[in-house]
Amino acid sequence: MTFKEQIQQGIPTILPPKATYDLAINHAPKRKEILSAEEKKLALKNALRYFEAKHHTELIQEFSEELETYGRIYMYRFRPDYRMYARPIDEYPGKSVQAKAIMHMIQNNLDYAVAQHPHELITYGGNGAVFQNWAQYLLTMQYLSEMTDEQTLTMYSGHPMGLFPSHAEAPRVVVTNGMVIPNYSQPDDWEKMNALGVSQYGQMTAGSYMYIGPQGIVHGTTITVLNGFRKIKQNPEGNLFVTSGLGGMSGAQPKAGNIAGCITVCAEVNPKITKIRHEQGWINEIVTSTDELVKRVLTAKANKEVVSIAYLGNVVDVWECFDKENIKIDLGSDQTSLHNPWAGGYYPAGISFEEANEMMASNPELFKEKVQESLRRQAKAINKHTAKGTYFFDYGNAFLLEASRAGADVMAENNIDFRYPSYVQDIMGPMCFDYGFGPFRWVCTSGKPEDLQKTDTIASQVLEEMAKTAPDEIQQQMQDNIKWIKGAQENKLVVGSQARILYADAEGRIKIAEAFNQAIAKGEIGTVVLGRDHHDVSGTDSPYRETSNIYDGSRFTADMAIQNVIGDSFRGATWVSIHNGGGVGWGEVINGGFGMVLDGSKEASKRLASMLFWDVNNGISRRSWARNDEAIFAIKRAMEVQPLLKVTLPNIVDENLF
Repeated sequence: MTFKEQIQQGIPTILPPKATYDLAINHAPKRKEILSAEEKKLALKNALRYFEAKHHTELIQEFSEELETYGRIYMYRFRPDYRMYARPIDEYPGKSVQAKAIMHMIQNNLDYAVAQHPHELITYGGNGAVFQNWAQYLLTMQYLSEMTDEQTLTMYSGHPMGLFPSHAEAPRVVVTNGMVIPNYSQPDDWEKMNALGVSQYGQMTAGSYMYIGPQGIVHGTTITVLNGFRKIKQNPEGNLFVTSGLGGMSGAQPKAGNIAGCITVCAEVNPKITKIRHEQGWINEIVTSTDELVKRVLTAKANKEVVSIAYLGNVVDVWECFDKENIKIDLGSDQTSLHNPWAGGYYPAGISFEEANEMMASNPELFKEKVQESLRRQAKAINKHTAKGTYFFDYGNAFLLEASRAGADVMAENNIDFRYPSYVQDIMGPMCFDYGFGPFRWVCTSGKPEDLQKTDTIASQVLEEMAKTAPDEIQQQMQDNIKWIKGAQENKLVVGSQARILYADAEGRIKIAEAFNQAIAKGEIGTVVLGRDHHDVSGTDSPYRETSNIYDGSRFTADMAIQNVIGDSFRGATWVSIHNGGGVGWGEVINGGFGMVLDGSKEASKRLASMLFWDVNNGISRRSWARNDEAIFAIKRAMEVQPLLKVTLPNIVDENLF
């Protein structure tokens, strides 16, 4: 059977042979036991409803074993035998170019070089899933192969509810992930609903089909590290950045450190992912002992090297060792997946990786105690370093939140705020998001590197032309991104699809997208997918990250994210998504994303101008209403450009009145 025939088949009527569990693959840890006996029956009924009744006798035993062994029903038997990667768009079967582009993006999210746990359909973050099981994948791809531009596919937490009549200007796919009733949004609620097969955690760009490998965060991390050094008035050269995590998103950190020009030490407990990141060129060296690490860092400092070093071990040991050896850390952070602290997002110090994986499933209460003990140790060591001059920032991974819940000494004197700022509060919010600069990304669905190179050139030319007349307030952002895009090819950032990211405001996104669309119309490049991370100006309401620099009391509201995805859907997005929990944890954030296909048509030009303008300025208007000076500047400028835009501006109250 050909690849196209397998896609069109969907769930096979004849059962494929039982799959062998591949030990060479980086698998998700076993999820904890959380279902009652009756709930296990319900989970099996829920799984079996994808298959004809004649297969239930054979499958029920297998699915029951998966549930007991892994804590989830993944349906490994139905994992396709073809290679999983983003094929050139013409290789997909279908009646809709937009639908084919979405298939391209889905397969990229599950590419072995991209996905963290590909056989469990998890892209990054330990639990950021594209689908809950392989039946959902097969059925979704079949629907996309059948879809016309007069239909919309509705996705309920990985489950394809079906194709519904719509129209050509409607989104082709509408995705929701984890949209549960607020009172049922605790971590154990997710564990139970996910084990039952009725909800999933889509992270940010996993369940919305927009993950482009670590490159997606390399750029943001590079800007963060550069501006972190600017904040402490130091040059990156010869200075030290210490952090942890080499998984899906956090694997970007050492590459970003290299681009920024500093020494980076990134700790990781998982030997498989450490090896993968080294083979991919995201880290330069691996060391396995703190003694070796100390010697290597001292040499790098003395020679002012630009080098990234992975420490295969626990980051707590690094912080404590560097304190003991009096090694100066200039910038410090952490990017372990603390949105998922009890199921593999953070590993405690003092026990091995294997012991931790066993403990989190067999003795979750003890595992939680060990994690919290480790967080207290890490915070104590960080506090010692900051007393010596280290600039530490929370990287929006819920590190300070979970450390505070563990009783660590991370609170400010008012016992309300954290002792250390979120990187959004100090860096990305005022320097980027308030001005409308955020992660604009695109994917060349032809799969041709030469198409990506052409789009890099186009984007660079657009930005350089804009920089000539850009106001002083945003010149630094413009120059950082021009430098980034010009060095994109040499930094070898592509993993998986032929994708690129840079930070641009609404004007930049629209002008770059229109230039792409014109190039497509002329036959110079193939079809392009536009998108962004949810970690952006407008898409996400996250009180400890994206909206942590909102100080009017509204940072726990989620109107902006909901308005964003609704507005994108009727302004021309090809697909839209809204998620609970992406980035910092289930129940902690609401975030929305989009994808847009450019095909060179006049209709695409109209859609991109309308949707991209809204997608950015919705967030700037909210930020300006919160009295953020940079956002007030940006929204006033936007109103001058677009006479149809009229935003309510805040009147500033004189503090002396109080």
